[in-house]
Amino acid sequence: MVNDINILIVDDEEDMCWALENILKKENFNIVTTTSGNDAIKLVNENAFNIAFVDIKLPDIDGVELAKRIKIKDNNIRLIMISGYYYGDDKAIQTGLHENVFLSFISKPFDNNEVRKAARYALESGKK
Repeated sequence: MVNDINILIVDDEEDMCWALENILKKENFNIVTTTSGNDAIKLVNENAFNIAFVDIKLPDIDGVELAKRIKIKDNNIRLIMISGYYYGDDKAIQTGLHENVFLSFISKPFDNNEVRKAARYALESGKK
């Protein structure tokens, strides 16, 4: 059942958290948002998430570093990186994908369907 899927959204822009939350709520996912990387680590320590959307540029911690810390805590969380500063062919993105730190990457501005598609892909990847 879809509604027992928990998604963490980490983005320093509250409007971006709101947008992602509203896109994903339409899929009946349970959503938790935070604007802080350090708060995200606390949330991962206290809750079980299936998917995390993580902004690469956060004021308190680098998003790729946060992704690595999340994976150390729970290797089953499927990470989707988002950024308005990086593109899919940037070295940091390619390295993270190659090293399986994160599953996919979405560039801002994004299309709503792209976000839903990434979440579905992450869920399917988690079943393997």
